[in-house]
Amino acid sequence: MPWYVLTGAPGSGKTAILRQFEQDGYLVVEEAATDVIALAHAGGEAEPWASPGFADRIVALQLRRERLAAASHGRETVFFDRSPVCTLALCRFLGYPVSPMLTAEVDRAVAERRYGEAVFFARGQGFVTPTAARRISPEGAAAFEKVHEETYGELGFRLIEVPPGPLAERVDLVKHEIATSAGTPRPR
Repeated sequence: MPWYVLTGAPGSGKTAILRQFEQDGYLVVEEAATDVIALAHAGGEAEPWASPGFADRIVALQLRRERLAAASHGRETVFFDRSPVCTLALCRFLGYPVSPMLTAEVDRAVAERRYGEAVFFARGQGFVTPTAARRISPEGAAAFEKVHEETYGELGFRLIEVPPGPLAERVDLVKHEIATSAGTPRPR
């Protein structure tokens, strides 16, 4: 099954692009960090990103979701909302130590090239809509975008730019890139 990662900093419009792919019939595997934060908030933890093991909880959920996608979706095209490399970028951005679990998973993802050679990188739209899980300023999002970009580049991924713009144009750009590099994407 062809796997593609769509990533970007908060405010990049990544979620809207993925919702459109989902509406078009493609399998989308959700971002783990937002759900880890939501569950922690529901349990009374105000700032889960500040607790030990935060990154490992993200990686563990991401891996469970990847295994489910691999086991049940055959040759369909799958879009992943972020990858363990994004969690590495988050740790670097926050100045947190990188756990052995995260290191091992990033190493495995790179060695297997399970997301291919390229990653779709949605650029910031110039604003960030705050949520319970997303408490970052536009300036912070721009700084995170830079760390994110550097992390993927350092690991040898080619970034396919998805510039700011209307949703339909951004979706068409991703579909075009996939069609020209690996054949037509296959919805469910």
